[in-house]
Amino acid sequence: MARPAMRKRNPTVTSPIISPSILSADFAQLGAEVRAVSDAGADWIHLDVMDGHFVPNITFGPAVVKALRPHSTKPFDVHLMIAPADPYLAAFAEAGADTISVHVEAGPHIHRSLQTIRDLGKRAGIALNPGTPASAVEPLLDLVDLVLVMTVNPGFGGQSFIPSTLETIARIRAMAAGRPLDIEVDGGITPDTVALAARAGANAFVAGNAVFKGGPAGYADRIAAIRAGAGGDAASC
Repeated sequence: MARPAMRKRNPTVTSPIISPSILSADFAQLGAEVRAVSDAGADWIHLDVMDGHFVPNITFGPAVVKALRPHSTKPFDVHLMIAPADPYLAAFAEAGADTISVHVEAGPHIHRSLQTIRDLGKRAGIALNPGTPASAVEPLLDLVDLVLVMTVNPGFGGQSFIPSTLETIARIRAMAAGRPLDIEVDGGITPDTVALAARAGANAFVAGNAVFKGGPAGYADRIAAIRAGAGGDAASC
């Protein structure tokens, strides 16, 4: 199956993007889980890559991304919580990533990392942790298609949303100043907290437990509830 291209989005477009994180899926049947959330209305599939060094957990690498790629035509939204990231960018691109996000805190040569992602033909994302000020990504906005604001401290699923990150989201949206930039939030997203993030300026929403908890029978309803909370049309799912 041919995958649709991920395009830069105009920040005036308000339709929310829902990107379920397979970190909360059943790892014993990841292929089936990716198919299920794709069929249930997910816009993107979020893949959290952790190395046990930059964050206190280990998940998976390019081989798993490659194995999952045939299970969905939806764009793969790959979030690298690893340091260093540069040696692995080509592998994740070849595995089927559509967007690759790297952390501003993960290395000293972030411009090189972002340019490499673009040279690989992928959308470039910059991620920042809750304790990192919005000003850290301001010099990078012309190099990226997406800013990923962590709304929990990275490393584990199931954490509570950190309210102070709303100011970070709002500042980044203001700094974007009309650029075609996706602002994505990741961590503690529920039908309630998604509304706060959307009002602050986010348009893409990573959800883990809020989608996957309870099993596949409820995926469509839970994705629709998150979309409605973000101001989208639940009926369109």
